[in-house]
Amino acid sequence: MKRILRIAGFALLGFLVISTFVFLWQKSRPKVVNYKIETTTMGSIEKRTVATGKMEPRNEILIKPQMSGIISEVYKEAGETVQAGDIIARIQVVPDMVNLSSAESRVQRAQLAADQSRANYERDRKLYDNEVISREEFEKVELQYKNDQEELRAANDNLSLIRTGITQSSAKTSNTLVRSTVSGTILDVPVKVGNSVIQSNNFNDGTTVASVANLSDMLFVGKIDETEVGKLSVGMPMEITIGAVQDRKIPASLEYVSPKGVEESGAILFEMKAAMKLPDDVFIRAGYSANADIILDKRTDVLTIPESTVEFSGDSAFVYLVKSEKPQEFDRHFVKIGLSDGIQIEVMEGLKENDKIRGSEIIEQK
Repeated sequence: MKRILRIAGFALLGFLVISTFVFLWQKSRPKVVNYKIETTTMGSIEKRTVATGKMEPRNEILIKPQMSGIISEVYKEAGETVQAGDIIARIQVVPDMVNLSSAESRVQRAQLAADQSRANYERDRKLYDNEVISREEFEKVELQYKNDQEELRAANDNLSLIRTGITQSSAKTSNTLVRSTVSGTILDVPVKVGNSVIQSNNFNDGTTVASVANLSDMLFVGKIDETEVGKLSVGMPMEITIGAVQDRKIPASLEYVSPKGVEESGAILFEMKAAMKLPDDVFIRAGYSANADIILDKRTDVLTIPESTVEFSGDSAFVYLVKSEKPQEFDRHFVKIGLSDGIQIEVMEGLKENDKIRGSEIIEQK
């Protein structure tokens, strides 16, 4: 048994020695370095950047009530289309008890005065018909009667307004009816029947009953880094890619760049807005996430080479022209470069079309 273990140990040791020898021999073999040959070509180069953001309507209008109260009915839902003036909800007024009591007292006084003036009017009309009193005296009584009737009507309207927010003369245009002030699509109705709402005033923005926007006039709203904001200008074309709309690039035009940046995660970002040119067959919802592909600069019909073939030394750039392909021989050559898109770079001077230059390494073992 001991002899078998000894033989196995020697065999394992021998295997390790041979493996180490093979590994070291492979490492010591000389490497043959060849290079891929690239050819200069004519083409176009675009320098682009990407801004992330979302889709927003140009104008989102918040519909506020014109009086405080409780929502008694809601007539519209999010997603419905409305025209300016359409009723969205109805408000039930909660009357102030002091004002209500005062209005009721006013009605009672007006009713007493109206009853008295009616009796006077009917009595004096008979006297006037019998030529007992003059026309002038009768007209005075008649005027008082009409005034008291008008005061009674006004008192009843005032009581109705305090109690319900509606008068007989203004039922169709009552402030208890919350109407859309613009035409568009309802984005949200944050209130429900039974919710209390308050009107806008100097101390409060008021309760939002609905938000309405025109979804055919959409903006891309995003942010761009301070290192690239200086290259933007109003009117620049861009392409918008929306995550929810697959395989579609929607043209847009930059129309706003914020003059003030904000700091986010240690970077200074500037807000930008671009007007969309929406096709008829594409429906965009507010809040979709999107990316803007912005063309910062563009060159057409220029000489281009892979940027990886350029060697930089200080402010100068060099490439290696092919002297011989077999065996490979190269000459270091100065070039003047221009616009780069990160893959291809423009050559302004130093090369001509179809020149061959050294590319990336191809390493082979002998």
